[in-house]
Amino acid sequence: MELLHLRYFVAVAEELNFSAAARKLHMAASPLSQRVKDLEHELGRQLFDRSTHHVALTDAGAALLPIARDVLDRVGSIRWRLDQATEPARSTVFVGVPAGLHPALRERLTLLADRVGGRFEVKRWPGTTTDLVAAVKDGRLALTLARLPVQEASLDTLHVMSERLGAVVPADRFEGRESVKLADLTDLAYAKSPEEIMPAYFEQLDRQLHELGIKKRIQLSNTGYQGTSEIVSGGLGFSVSMLDEDSSMRGYRLENMVVLPFEDFRAQLDTGLLWRRDRAEGGDIEELVQAAREVFAEPIIK
Repeated sequence: MELLHLRYFVAVAEELNFSAAARKLHMAASPLSQRVKDLEHELGRQLFDRSTHHVALTDAGAALLPIARDVLDRVGSIRWRLDQATEPARSTVFVGVPAGLHPALRERLTLLADRVGGRFEVKRWPGTTTDLVAAVKDGRLALTLARLPVQEASLDTLHVMSERLGAVVPADRFEGRESVKLADLTDLAYAKSPEEIMPAYFEQLDRQLHELGIKKRIQLSNTGYQGTSEIVSGGLGFSVSMLDEDSSMRGYRLENMVVLPFEDFRAQLDTGLLWRRDRAEGGDIEELVQAAREVFAEPIIK
């Protein structure tokens, strides 16, 4: 049995969907399904009840899940436990930062670095929420800021910021407007940024918009947030982004773009600070996490 088999099993058990688990693991669904079958064959037990529209844990699968999580957590802790045993008096730690991080959160990261400077050298590491969370789990990052929701049993989450979202629309079409209704957007396509860079919340947002009458879609790939801006600036569609003028996402604005609040729909993006519970409770970053709790104690609302 290989550790990868346990990682694959846990991913499917948490998603209860082979396609969703495969996306989370950055692999295709077919080989993932085969690896799970290999594990079932090796253990001599069926771990999932499968049907065309349904995946559920069997009794054996439910019993294996906490065991597999414990094994993976122990393996993931090897690096930081080794560092803890051999580290110098002042160690370097990395904190993950997702794209479009608000300047107010960057200020708090700077404050945190200053507060723990005698014990830790704090470095920032960029990435998508999915990759940053994975890096915290396996010990490469000590902490990460991440777009919520994040569902990881081994991690603790502190809510640090809420940012209200508005509609990013072609300025010439909405000239003189101070807000928009969903009905104003039904003939425009919702421009979706590539899935690999979008926080999980935007999948939920996409479903809500569809249920409320926004049916047209433009799905971009192999491009960043700038690609979405090109679609909006050219009048082909609209997107959703932060309303706050100080948001870093405003750096992606092109000509003929304006961000307007919704009149009849509320959307907000939440950001959390995450860390491994076992590293914070008597572990190597206990002092860092305590300082972070104090620095980020009051959530920022924008």
